[in-house]
Amino acid sequence: MAFPSVRSTRFSRPHNAASRNRLVVALVLLGACELAAPGADERATPAPRERPNIIVIMADDLGYGDVSCYGSTVFKTPSIDRLAAEGHRFTSGYCSASTCTPTRYSFLTGTYAFRTKGTGIAPPNGPAIIRPGTPTLPSLLRDAGYRAAVIGKWHLGLGDKEPDWNGTLAPGPLEIGFDECFLLPTTNDRVPQVYVEGHRVLNLDPSDPLTVSDKPIAPNEPTGVSHRDTLRMNWSHGHNGTIHNGISRIGFYTGGTAARFRDEDLADTWVKKSKAFIAANKDRPFFLFFASHDNHVPRMPHERFHGKSGTGLRGDAVLELDWCVGEIMATLDTHGLATNTLVIFCSDNGPVLDDGYEDGAVTELGGHHPTGPFSGGKYTVLEGGTRTPFITRWPGRIPVGESDEIVCTIDVAASCAALVNAPLPAHACLDSLDIHSALLGEPDAQGRTDLLQQDNGTKGTQGNFGLRSGDWKLIRLVNAPGGQAVISKQPLPKPAKRHSLYSLADDPGERNDVSQQHPKKTAELIQRLDAILTDGQTRP
Repeated sequence: MAFPSVRSTRFSRPHNAASRNRLVVALVLLGACELAAPGADERATPAPRERPNIIVIMADDLGYGDVSCYGSTVFKTPSIDRLAAEGHRFTSGYCSASTCTPTRYSFLTGTYAFRTKGTGIAPPNGPAIIRPGTPTLPSLLRDAGYRAAVIGKWHLGLGDKEPDWNGTLAPGPLEIGFDECFLLPTTNDRVPQVYVEGHRVLNLDPSDPLTVSDKPIAPNEPTGVSHRDTLRMNWSHGHNGTIHNGISRIGFYTGGTAARFRDEDLADTWVKKSKAFIAANKDRPFFLFFASHDNHVPRMPHERFHGKSGTGLRGDAVLELDWCVGEIMATLDTHGLATNTLVIFCSDNGPVLDDGYEDGAVTELGGHHPTGPFSGGKYTVLEGGTRTPFITRWPGRIPVGESDEIVCTIDVAASCAALVNAPLPAHACLDSLDIHSALLGEPDAQGRTDLLQQDNGTKGTQGNFGLRSGDWKLIRLVNAPGGQAVISKQPLPKPAKRHSLYSLADDPGERNDVSQQHPKKTAELIQRLDAILTDGQTRP
């Protein structure tokens, strides 16, 4: 909250004690009214401990080994490397799920996604998953006086029962704490390929209404099946519905021609919008959630990145992500905001190679190792599915260094609330822990002692889970991970039984099940996992 300006006011001297007392009371009331009545753009809040701007840059399908500061040698990511060189690099940084929708849900709500029905991968016509009234990271910061925006991929549903693509798209981000939004409404391998700004599809022509469906709409509409020979990127499985920009997608849509974007322009558009948001709010605390689509399928970065990585379009998309990071950092420098801005860099899940398109991700991979030393990747509860790059930077506040403390995207809500002294309701952020001291690299600060890892969440508590506790890792499998996706060039470990145990200190690739050698530890972690699944919350 901005403090009132100091005014120079001349008063006549009171003639008696009663007059003086009345004047004192009037001055006190005047001052109280000024302090209690923020302007239209301000919100009353307790005095914060600190008030940095907060930017979370969330990559999409980025693996631990996809950036050079985490071991990539085939191509370099200088902007992300600069974040690490000027901040804190975490070697045990995680997202909470190995697919995008549940991780994004948990990041914003601070609650494990498996606790809420419908938090699996959101379909094109899916309703808003996070309901109005739910305390969220942006709502906590908004109530502490921040201006909040989400720019980029949403994929958390819009609307009450389904999106009204030709009308008001609510509820959505603006109903759960964000003041501004500029969105890819689902994910770009799902229809429709339009932007949503505020509550509306941008540039939608009312005479050309948008119709979105999970079934064919027009009998003669070209699809990836009927017009496969016209595609500039062939599909390998599943992505064979409506064709847009020479690429077929999941689902079907017609109309909205003037509103459709070009895949190659996504990153540039979001960077431009982010720069404008930062510039407009440079004189007040702001929270920006920059939700990149790189390097999710279909991988179609801007033409200036094509061929630059030497590993095909997947690696080229990582380079585009790195460029985005550099542009945001340069914008902070331009406005003199770097030393007053906490930047958190993370990913929504681990990597995948062939996720529905023949884009060279497998054939042109070469010697690149997207998961680094870990097994698995997207869709799995192996370390490669949820352990990703995780970097924090706040020059002058966060020391340069490296940490092996366990930190997770689910903890950003409670940690940021604690940082700015925002009240955290008892019923909010059920699994988000205050680890802000660890995120800030403070001496002797501790992260998590254990962390649940889930897959896409479609089976709720009956799905696949991992539980990291110290250097131990328990895996509970009930169904095969990955579907038709090619997760990596290495075969996945296939435990022969429901529960398996790994010692990550000796076996980071989770290849050697040691549950028989350590039955007590296995039983202990099974009990702990079951308690997390049934207790309702883990935040004290």
